[in-house]
Amino acid sequence: MEPPPLKQTVIRFSGTVSPSDPLEKPVLIVGQMKNLTKIKYDLLKQKLEPRVDQETYTAALRGIHPSSNDTVLTIHLVTLAALPFKCSRHNSPARPHSLTKIVQSHTSGVDEYIVVVCERDDVFASACAIARAFPLYSRKTQRNGLAQCPRAANKTANANAVATATASHTVTVEFVVVGGDSAAGDVSPLSDADLASLDAVCNGIRLAARIVDMPCNEMNVDHFLKEVESVSKELPGVSMTVIRGEELAEKGFGGIYGVGKAALVPPALAVLSHTPPQAQQTIAWVGKGIVYDTGGLSIKGKTMMPGMKRDCGGAAAILGAFQAMVRQGFTQNLHAVFCLAENAVGPLATRPDDIHTLYSGRTVEINNTDAEGRLVLSDGVVYARCDLAADVILDMATLTGAQGMATGKYHGAVLTNSQDWEETAVRAGLVSGDLLFPIPYSPELHFPEYASAVADMKNSVADRSNALSSCAGLFIAAHLGFEFPGSWIHIDMASPVKSGERATGYGVALLASLFGSHSKDQLLKTIGTGVFGDTFENGNGSASKKLRRK
Repeated sequence: MEPPPLKQTVIRFSGTVSPSDPLEKPVLIVGQMKNLTKIKYDLLKQKLEPRVDQETYTAALRGIHPSSNDTVLTIHLVTLAALPFKCSRHNSPARPHSLTKIVQSHTSGVDEYIVVVCERDDVFASACAIARAFPLYSRKTQRNGLAQCPRAANKTANANAVATATASHTVTVEFVVVGGDSAAGDVSPLSDADLASLDAVCNGIRLAARIVDMPCNEMNVDHFLKEVESVSKELPGVSMTVIRGEELAEKGFGGIYGVGKAALVPPALAVLSHTPPQAQQTIAWVGKGIVYDTGGLSIKGKTMMPGMKRDCGGAAAILGAFQAMVRQGFTQNLHAVFCLAENAVGPLATRPDDIHTLYSGRTVEINNTDAEGRLVLSDGVVYARCDLAADVILDMATLTGAQGMATGKYHGAVLTNSQDWEETAVRAGLVSGDLLFPIPYSPELHFPEYASAVADMKNSVADRSNALSSCAGLFIAAHLGFEFPGSWIHIDMASPVKSGERATGYGVALLASLFGSHSKDQLLKTIGTGVFGDTFENGNGSASKKLRRK
């Protein structure tokens, strides 16, 4: 039986405040206290009157005292929220995680307004934070407590139930942009082009989150390939290449084939290619797309396996970012490489002690079939180097549970052969709200953990207390080649891929910020150029050093 259509929340961005009655459409006004106090009542009264007069609004504003936590106050059908005052240098100044939390907690599921009061530098991260608050995927039927039988005579009740389940509503996000030292009227509002840019990136975030939220019976390799194909068809000039099944084995992709060969749906390497005629650089994004990870024969326990539908988070983020960046005019060659497989248990499953030859030509002794992501990514990055001639290769993956131990549930981990890219990636995380923090890059210290007596390397380390996330990334780099003359950036986002039980779409905004300087879109270009800015004021008032351009 086909599942019912998905319930949709439509997000619409606006650069102006429009008249509305909070009795008819709820209103959430949110911002940092320093910005909220700059806004005159006259600018907001068309959102507040006749329910909230100036005296009531001013009194409510004076009653908010945010410190380390956000503060929310509801006044006559209007919700007023202040973001936390405190913000350390490793957090985004836009306070995106707090903003997402406020929106999730104080929206009503009907047509409504969110008024965001912020500085221009915080617009991008704020929009992305709001997009994360409205997931697209749901299989809830919302039948109002009525039992529904397949052969029920009351077809009208069934139709009403389905209508309820598939109804959509619109959230209109209106930005009031203030200056650092000036009121809102002194700063130009967002242009239509700015709004289109926000819309493209936020759609990419929600696409990635939807894919990650979907269970494997609805998002297996076949389904993922359909998502990739759908993006390729909507973007002019983009080509798609697919290698799958036995062809992977014939062409030497021993990593992807070895991981996915036991599944009913065969594994695949899929590539989307955007090659504008004036391009001078070739960039490849390689995503881990394990649509479900049982652990293989090194099987996960009953408490560790639930949630492994999210193991395709890296590939999903790259698909969403590719869609957004190409749509908005990416000026360089850009390839999105998807390493797709289901790590299943079956008669054909890879066994511990098996030896696979990967696309690099190097042999790997399998000592842990649950260390599968590095195998598929190794094939992907070597394909990016040898077949696509990429000089900048970024791979993104939900690679290690150790990432959460190393950098936490908000910050992804970045490992790279370039100090410039390391600093740039951290800065891009602050700009986008997809936070990053470096982990050690020391191949000479960590790669010996993979020593094998019978093959070029094992696929899992000897000492699990020695920088696990760094070691996992270095396995990929070893196949690319530690002598690789280009730039390699590895992002492990196993923990920030989700918040609670929902996907976050992590990685889309990060890539848009990290590579925005290659966009024709002025907002993305400004964000990307800002990554290389002279100084950056941190949340504690200090300024970071200038970041060097790669």
